[in-house]
Amino acid sequence: MTLPSIQPFVRNRLTWLAYAMLAYIGFTQSMIGPLMPFLRTELSLNYTFGGLLPAAIAVGLILSGLGGASLARRWGRRVVFWGGALGLVTGVFLLGVSRQFELALIAVLSMGFGSSLTQVMIQALLADQHGEQRSIAFTEANVAASLSATLTPLAIGSLQRAGLGWRAVSALAILFLIILATSFHRDPIPDGALEGPQSVSSKGHLPPSFWLYWIVLVLVVAVEMSMVVWAADFLTSVAGLSRIDAALGFSAFPAAMLIGRIAGSRLTRRWSSLTLLLASMTMTLIGFPIFWLARLTTLNIIGLFIAGLGIANMFPLTLSIAVGLAGGQSNLASARVSLGVGTALLTAPLFLGWLADRIGLQSAYSMVIVLMVAACAIVMNDRWLSARGAASRL
Repeated sequence: MTLPSIQPFVRNRLTWLAYAMLAYIGFTQSMIGPLMPFLRTELSLNYTFGGLLPAAIAVGLILSGLGGASLARRWGRRVVFWGGALGLVTGVFLLGVSRQFELALIAVLSMGFGSSLTQVMIQALLADQHGEQRSIAFTEANVAASLSATLTPLAIGSLQRAGLGWRAVSALAILFLIILATSFHRDPIPDGALEGPQSVSSKGHLPPSFWLYWIVLVLVVAVEMSMVVWAADFLTSVAGLSRIDAALGFSAFPAAMLIGRIAGSRLTRRWSSLTLLLASMTMTLIGFPIFWLARLTTLNIIGLFIAGLGIANMFPLTLSIAVGLAGGQSNLASARVSLGVGTALLTAPLFLGWLADRIGLQSAYSMVIVLMVAACAIVMNDRWLSARGAASRL
């Protein structure tokens, strides 16, 4: 597990580059949702074809999860880091000029693959750079990503209202990457000291303990994606809010995520990642039933906010624990994390929607409870086994 450190947390230029790039990724990856009404109208897409666009993001994550570590071994982190960013901005450009669905799909796939390659390198770099304090770095980085993601719909709406059109967001994204590259392109991006010939000889095998928390990571990301994709619809179809009120009510969730991650970046200085992960899971299990079962819309939104506070740090904390168990193979561990995130993003919202078509959205949302209980059971069992092993050595 990751323990809190009494040493001061030091952010160098590499740390700030990682934070800025993850914020950039958060901004660009969150474009698809706000752009969906424009894309569906201009490209004449039904819901099925529209749903293939976020699925393409997930496919890109899965591909980078399968090949990211190999690319880093072959070309080095610097090439993969900036190459992924170039693939991301190329996808954003293609999306901005797309007039056919096929080109938009290729653009989004490029965005998913490129952004995930760079994110794999960011996670590995922060893990190597900050060691036992990586949980602080991961939570702070996710604060940056959450904050930038909240700016995406504001930027798109402002450009549209100003008469520039939503496609101008591509120029904005290109400009930001140019500024970022100009500021940091001379800074070295070190390769992992433990991921050279030694790790190659081990054939890239990650320990069973890593895969245990990889499963937890898939489960908690599945919970987060299920809330992101379907919570607003739940407020409309189950809680009875209008579409406008549901959209306003759903804003409690990203607000809670941002607040939770800011608080998490502070708490990781005093508490272990495992302790905070269990606390986050407990808060989610308190908030979600209120959101899910309440018959008063105010309580639905309060429950959504509490659940958001809990969900906020489950991914970065699980990531910190998993990477810490990887035995120094941060490139490979981070790539496999991307594989898990992509798998959860691709399957969980689709499966929940499939269930909702058959048994209703409220009943289908029971899936979230099952996922959370399974994740808690794995973490609690691992904690009990660890405590038992430590006691037997005394």
